[in-house]
Amino acid sequence: MDYRVELDNFRGPMDLLLWLVKHNEVDIYDIPIAIILEQFNAYLDLIQFIDVELAGEFLLTAATLMEIKSRMLLPRVPEAEAADEDPRLELVKQLIEYKKYKEAAALLERQAEKQLTRLARLPSERPAFDPAQQPLRKVELWDLVSAFGRLMRETIALQPKQIIMDETPIQVHMERILDRLRHAGRLSFADVFTPPHTRGRLLGIFLAILELIKGRKIQAEQAEPFDTVWIVLAPPVMADDTAAPVS
Repeated sequence: MDYRVELDNFRGPMDLLLWLVKHNEVDIYDIPIAIILEQFNAYLDLIQFIDVELAGEFLLTAATLMEIKSRMLLPRVPEAEAADEDPRLELVKQLIEYKKYKEAAALLERQAEKQLTRLARLPSERPAFDPAQQPLRKVELWDLVSAFGRLMRETIALQPKQIIMDETPIQVHMERILDRLRHAGRLSFADVFTPPHTRGRLLGIFLAILELIKGRKIQAEQAEPFDTVWIVLAPPVMADDTAAPVS
């Protein structure tokens, strides 16, 4: 379809697992496999809807989680329990290594953003917020996928059981989103998805949001986890024009 894009935003199943561990507030060394597997499969359904080819790596990890769950359910001989290796151990090792990699990448990104503060910026045109409002934070990719999943369940469930093709190019969705933000200042994640709420149209708009975030044209923010996600224009970065004029 015309709105299909390369989804390098999705950093793989380890990123999703780490996000689930964090949002469930569980110990990475004592992961409740049954709960994490159930939630992982719910996100897998969404990923398969977005891109079947992309889901292959996630399917493999889901199978690994199912194997770990089955091994943990097997009865153990009491004398051998101490000698048995925790079936989650290898997964925990992979998650810890990935966490180190992700934290190093985040540190480099913060250093890059710090460097950008040395350049002159144009003032933001966002509307003034209520001073009592909580400070906003940038959301992670999986926060957006979670919000998109809720939107799909709330809108698709109300639609008639018929297939409606939407061949709107993704560039058209991107321009519409930018134009609306220029006029409104900010939009809630749900308000970005204008009717008709068909599968193809919802997916096209969602991929347009991801492309705009990747291109640093917009950013997603929220006050706290699971709160309303807001979409705003990203502040423009301008080259330093404060140098002394040439005489």
